[in-house]
Amino acid sequence: MATVPDVALPRGYVLNEYRIDSTLGVGGFGLTYLATDSNLDLKVAIKEYLPGELALRGDDHSVSPKSEDTTETFKWGLSRFLDESRTLASFRHPNIVRVMRFFEANQTAYMVMEFVSGQPLNDWAQARQPLGERAVLSIAVPLLDGLEIIHRAGYIHRDIKPGNIFVRDDGSPVLLDFGSARMAGSNSALTAIVSAGYAPLEQYHSHGKQGPWSDLYAFGGVMYWMVTGSKPVDAAARIREDVLPSAVKIGDRAHYSQNLLAAIDWALTPNEEQRPQSVADFRPALSTSQDTVIVYEKPLVATAQRVSVPPPVELDREAVKRIEAELARHMGPIAAVVIKSAAKKAVSMASLAETLAKEIPDDKERAAFLKKFSGDKSTPTGAPSSPTGSRLQPQAPTAASRIDPITLSEAEGALSKYIGAVAKVVVKRAAAKARDARELYLLIADEIEDQNERKAFIRKALSVSGRE
Repeated sequence: MATVPDVALPRGYVLNEYRIDSTLGVGGFGLTYLATDSNLDLKVAIKEYLPGELALRGDDHSVSPKSEDTTETFKWGLSRFLDESRTLASFRHPNIVRVMRFFEANQTAYMVMEFVSGQPLNDWAQARQPLGERAVLSIAVPLLDGLEIIHRAGYIHRDIKPGNIFVRDDGSPVLLDFGSARMAGSNSALTAIVSAGYAPLEQYHSHGKQGPWSDLYAFGGVMYWMVTGSKPVDAAARIREDVLPSAVKIGDRAHYSQNLLAAIDWALTPNEEQRPQSVADFRPALSTSQDTVIVYEKPLVATAQRVSVPPPVELDREAVKRIEAELARHMGPIAAVVIKSAAKKAVSMASLAETLAKEIPDDKERAAFLKKFSGDKSTPTGAPSSPTGSRLQPQAPTAASRIDPITLSEAEGALSKYIGAVAKVVVKRAAAKARDARELYLLIADEIEDQNERKAFIRKALSVSGRE
């Protein structure tokens, strides 16, 4: 059996503009490297598709199937790796690792991700034992929000465990390693993904009914480990007799509420039909009392404060769904999270629409959004009336307002020729960082795989806009 040094790309190896610095880890579907982006002088993590059971590394560093028998499966997996990379690159959530780009080389594929500086959850938790309930929730709640985005896009992670969760230096958690992710409901020869103690029984065989509930089992396993200090018993060992001590029985009631421990046991139910079926099902079970809120401070540590909470405003659910569908055209899957946050503070549908409109950089599209959902004809707060009333200005300065909407629209159209509809999200994110149009094009050009096309894109874009 080959060791990691035998199959890994050597230190110093140059892969496009990336220089391999070290090997971070190896899994069933490939290896992960720490690398340096020589263009931006930025540390990144690169995932390489190299399934150990199907492929091997050649002397020229290329990857190829081990035999004719594995060729078809290898190619299918490669195609899936690229498809999943493309989908994951569209996710924009602070608690999901960001996929920056993907490309093919060495007869295989690579996924470039942000490098997360911090600690694995294992180390973070062990240094803070015993963890209190608020500390557990400060990790669990944000991760659930990110997981919900994945599920809404039709994917399941399939390998949630402490080793795939990092805690950044600021205390915020991030879910890593999507090498095992796949579309919910699909079947393949690569479906058996098992991390002992965290994988549910349905992941032990190719015909298991896998879905969001499978990730929630693993998520419950992580929480069980956080509150008890012990990894759950393997799911396969719970079939004839459930020998796993319940969290309610062994959890320290001096640190954890009955509700939290019961929620963990619910997620770890062996029968997938009796588990929470979605994040939306599970999230309420983690709620503390109605007048307790989680407040994050630097470093990000959860503390509870008693506050006076006003009665919630009942918003029309169907109207909220329509707003979400419309906003998703501008923001992608993260629209659901943005709406959820804004709805907590909204006092009416009109105020919700005005808050969400700030996320739309284009003036005309923002005005159309407000006209459709604000529920009245008045000028939005903070926007001066024009003589004709036909043009609305942004309600408040945003990061994207440093670059005019026409430039943003042109940049999105140019980039979409290379990466499709996800260009809208990429341009919006880059606009929040860019100081001017030149820097915007330099940032978004990184999404173009071919180096020559990338250079031509920058030259043409800056030339046409007269900004060279």
